[in-house]
Amino acid sequence: MNVKVPTDLDLCAQEPIRIPGGIQPHGALIVLDAGLATILQASANAPEFLGFDAKAGATLDSGPLAAALTALRANAAGDPFLKPIEIGGKCLLVSAHGTAQGVIVEFEETDPDILASNPYPRMQRFVDRIESSQDIDNVLAEAAREVRDLTGFNRVMIYRFDADWNGTVIAEDGDGVLPSYLDLRFPATDIPAQARELYLLNRLRLIPSSSYEPVPIEPATSPVDGARLDLSDAALRSVSPIHLEYMRNMGTGASMSISLVVDGALWGLISCHNRNPMEVDARIRAACEFLGRIVGHQIAFHERRRESADRLALKRVETELVSHLARTPVFQEGLVARSQQWLKLTNAEGAAVITEGMVLTTGQVPPSDRIKDLARWLQGMDVDRVFATRELGKHWSAGRTIADVASGVVAVPISQRHASFIMWFRPELKHTVKWGGEPAKTVDDRAMRISPRTSFEIWKETVRGRAVPWSRAELHSAEDFRQSVVDLVLQRAEERAEMTEELQRSNKELEAFSYSISHDLRAPFRHIAGYAQLLKEEEPSLKDLSRHYIEGISQAAVTAGQLVDDLLQFSQLGRTGLKMSRIDMNKVVEEIQRGLSHEMEGRRIEWKVEEDLPVAWGDPSLVRQAMFNLVENAVKYSRDSDPAIITIAGSRNADGATRYSVADNGVGFDMTYVGKLFQVFQRLHHSDEFDGTGIGLALTKRIVDRHGGSISAEGTLGKGAMFTIELPDRRGENERGKLETDPAG
Repeated sequence: MNVKVPTDLDLCAQEPIRIPGGIQPHGALIVLDAGLATILQASANAPEFLGFDAKAGATLDSGPLAAALTALRANAAGDPFLKPIEIGGKCLLVSAHGTAQGVIVEFEETDPDILASNPYPRMQRFVDRIESSQDIDNVLAEAAREVRDLTGFNRVMIYRFDADWNGTVIAEDGDGVLPSYLDLRFPATDIPAQARELYLLNRLRLIPSSSYEPVPIEPATSPVDGARLDLSDAALRSVSPIHLEYMRNMGTGASMSISLVVDGALWGLISCHNRNPMEVDARIRAACEFLGRIVGHQIAFHERRRESADRLALKRVETELVSHLARTPVFQEGLVARSQQWLKLTNAEGAAVITEGMVLTTGQVPPSDRIKDLARWLQGMDVDRVFATRELGKHWSAGRTIADVASGVVAVPISQRHASFIMWFRPELKHTVKWGGEPAKTVDDRAMRISPRTSFEIWKETVRGRAVPWSRAELHSAEDFRQSVVDLVLQRAEERAEMTEELQRSNKELEAFSYSISHDLRAPFRHIAGYAQLLKEEEPSLKDLSRHYIEGISQAAVTAGQLVDDLLQFSQLGRTGLKMSRIDMNKVVEEIQRGLSHEMEGRRIEWKVEEDLPVAWGDPSLVRQAMFNLVENAVKYSRDSDPAIITIAGSRNADGATRYSVADNGVGFDMTYVGKLFQVFQRLHHSDEFDGTGIGLALTKRIVDRHGGSISAEGTLGKGAMFTIELPDRRGENERGKLETDPAG
């Protein structure tokens, strides 16, 4: 019974293809000892093939192999050995290579006419044709034609591996005897990993017949180490029975593969097929192997040339963009302002920059919350340079939901402490792949043996969730840009540090000046108010106009005195240390309500105070002052509402920070001017409408800032306002409710 198995269950990987125990029958093999005098092992056909008793234990002091052995002994440098000899009227090519189990010597019959031919002129003409080509596709097409002309195979294909080791036929030359496989894809399981390793070791492999019977090695194990003979480097090595069955299913009687190696890695194959069995002379094979090396160098040349051109073009884009960013105060905004250049850095469809929870984007991008999730995932993956994928959902399951815009992702970190990244996105490329038969293999559950595919008819599959791959030039561009941004951020940080030091010095001087001025002005304003009151009492006969003037002087002096007091408090705030402790905010609110009772006389106020406000951590007097200012403002600016509704609520974040909000249904404000609310002397309402010095909210913000917290405001004209402060819990206290002590009350 045949059952489907997952493609990653590759039983081919368990086959002993390096130690098959036999060779192909179109040649013979012997294994000699280190002194090249005694046969340790031999293929069963060696005596008949060589015309003498070439069996294990035989000595070779003299005889038909003497000349070849003399040449082999002289090859002390271990160079590739290939020498013709004549035995019993047959011309044989002898090749040899050393192993830990002995010297393996292989013999194949050859045509003397081919031996006499010189392949150099032909190779030279081939090189002349491809050197002038500007297109790698032309080079590959020429290579396929040349190999078919050299060998006479019915079909020659150029087969390229992708990142997952699937292979696609990208060039082909044939005589029509076998069907065309051009543009078809073949699964990675057709050539398992250990077979690909052998393609790197041996650049050429010939199978003259898909129906041959292997010739066994005798004895089966090496007398040197007791193991089966390692034939990894042997040209005659017998191949997997599964592969032979695969060839027969394909309708192929003979095959030859030439490795295309680029920069030490297997790039692809020149794959040759023939309908009927056929042999290819060793000298022709040597020429084909040399041609494969030439093509590999040409592929590397064209790829490097294209990559260099791409990198140069992208470097120009990077240089212009970084130059612009250097002139902008905030580099994130500079990226958005030059969005086309930002995208061009990696030829992406969308991009995002995430810093301190803020997301700025351009082009086609996922939702901001999903971008933040991706940034947190990347931070958890400890990405320190470049993360790149064309199939995000394969690495991050949540990525499948955003495949339409972000199947392809390149991300570079710009902070070692925070989830801050610059990202580029590519959408999925929905396309149809034409496979050379259904790629899934079957396994015989009784023999536990994979059966090769029996059909090679075109089998179409719609592929989703993958983007166009990122090129090496694009990845280098992303990495170079990351370094430029990091350098820019560090430079800005140094500049900010210098400015901060200067501002701190200036602030201290201003605080000292403000303290001195406000302290010295308190007494004169009190004197003015006092003398005005005395004048009004001592001169009862003053005219009404004079009394009006005195009343104005008195009121102005009181207002000025209050302003001086507020300024003094504001300046003192930066000079005093914080005395931190736990604060019962419900008691603080009760105290504030009592303190404002005189301002609530004659008014109808509806209080909505949360019964169980979270415990705060801070300086009790300062936090009380901040809340007092917010509640006092709510009472003041809702005086025309009947009833006035004032809401005080609180909550605790997961990290322990506490948040408190004070809302009213008063006059509100225009959000256009929200930035002015927390500046000294900035008022959004005229002093004739609502009294005050314009310092209360600035003082509140300064208190919150000193606690390391934040303050925000929301408002609508005629509908009210809400102010929210957030205080960090530096002691990490997460409890709510009743306190053990009561420092606030």
